[in-house]
Amino acid sequence: MARTLSHKDPTEVTLQQALDALTDPVRRTILRELSAVPDFTRACGAFDLPVSKATASHHFAVLRSTGLLEQLDRGPRRFNRLRRSEFDARFPGLLDLVLSEG
Repeated sequence: MARTLSHKDPTEVTLQQALDALTDPVRRTILRELSAVPDFTRACGAFDLPVSKATASHHFAVLRSTGLLEQLDRGPRRFNRLRRSEFDARFPGLLDLVLSEG
């Protein structure tokens, strides 16, 4: 049975929630890597993150709950899309700063 994922609309996210999500360097890495690939082509397990699988899952959940990611289950894998246009409409320029970092 497929799980239904909850995706928060960026218009419902406060600036503080967005900033809290963006403070973590692992989450910023995920966002930068997703910005460089087409939508829904990168599965969660394809990221080389310096954290455990459980911690990585938490990071993806935080990004999803703040409107930064949309995720789609295809078989046993979960694919990701950076919700850049939606997030940019809510917080113009914020994501540009994050993606241009380092």
